Amino acid sequence: MRHGKYPLIVTFLVPPVLLYVIFVISPYLQAFQISTTDWLGYSAEADPVGLANFETLLHDGRVWNALRNNAWLLAVVPVATIGLGLFFATMLSMGGRKGRAGITGVRGTAVYRMVYFFPQVLSVVIIALLWREVYHPNSGLLNGALRAVGLPAPTWLGEPRTAFWCVLAVMVWSNVGFYVVLFGAAMSAIPRDIYEAVLLDGASRWTTLRRITIPLLWDTVQVAWIYLSIAALDGFILVQQMTNGGPNFSSDVIGLRMYETAFGSESKFGYASAIGVVLFFLTLSVAVLALRAARRDRIEYS
Repeated sequence: MRHGKYPLIVTFLVPPVLLYVIFVISPYLQAFQISTTDWLGYSAEADPVGLANFETLLHDGRVWNALRNNAWLLAVVPVATIGLGLFFATMLSMGGRKGRAGITGVRGTAVYRMVYFFPQVLSVVIIALLWREVYHPNSGLLNGALRAVGLPAPTWLGEPRTAFWCVLAVMVWSNVGFYVVLFGAAMSAIPRDIYEAVLLDGASRWTTLRRITIPLLWDTVQVAWIYLSIAALDGFILVQQMTNGGPNFSSDVIGLRMYETAFGSESKFGYASAIGVVLFFLTLSVAVLALRAARRDRIEYS
């Protein structure tokens, strides 16, 4: 410090910035360059093809099918996950009897939050394999329960009509617990005097949630919406491990399509990079639109 603060700042700032540029920014830039070639991934030659890969994308039915599935994930996963997260967090924080502050949480709130959060400590691969066994048509837990009550047992992951929705349900299930804890922590920071005043006016819990809790948690909900939207545009690991895009590409997503294009039998790294570039701009656009759509004046409380 005797040489001034700027040498110290530069000393500690330059190395991480260089590492970030080398290992994060550089691969992105290389992907843009590779997307304009016909590189096969393992060959020494990579002839430039201009925008031919992007023109092929416009007429690729499998890519459009994958994008359509991602659109469904984008429309359903954030809404369902945030809705369930807010519901469970509200029940844990305000689901008990009226107390000194007007409302209390249910007994054993810490235990419930730990149970909800448990999927977060599991690897996504483990979650996928676990639910693949739950959906197993013969020995699966779900079909076993259906047979026990005399109901038909479908082939959940083997039917084009149900495979995608089964994966979507697992995606929601695996994410809800994190947002229950996140929203619960944010609710605990809201002054209890606000809830007490609202209850004295005769407001119901539903009105309290809609008129008080959600507006005060809007910044947290906005962040959750962006994270879940990005997750919905991915979905690669769950889909690959549970269905591998099948049956008949009914559960395919754009991340899996990019992977199969690059590492499948054709090894079209140039074309896969073009898919990656499209996914990059799509994710960026969704994040920006989510920020703008969810923008509102911040409510201050003390």
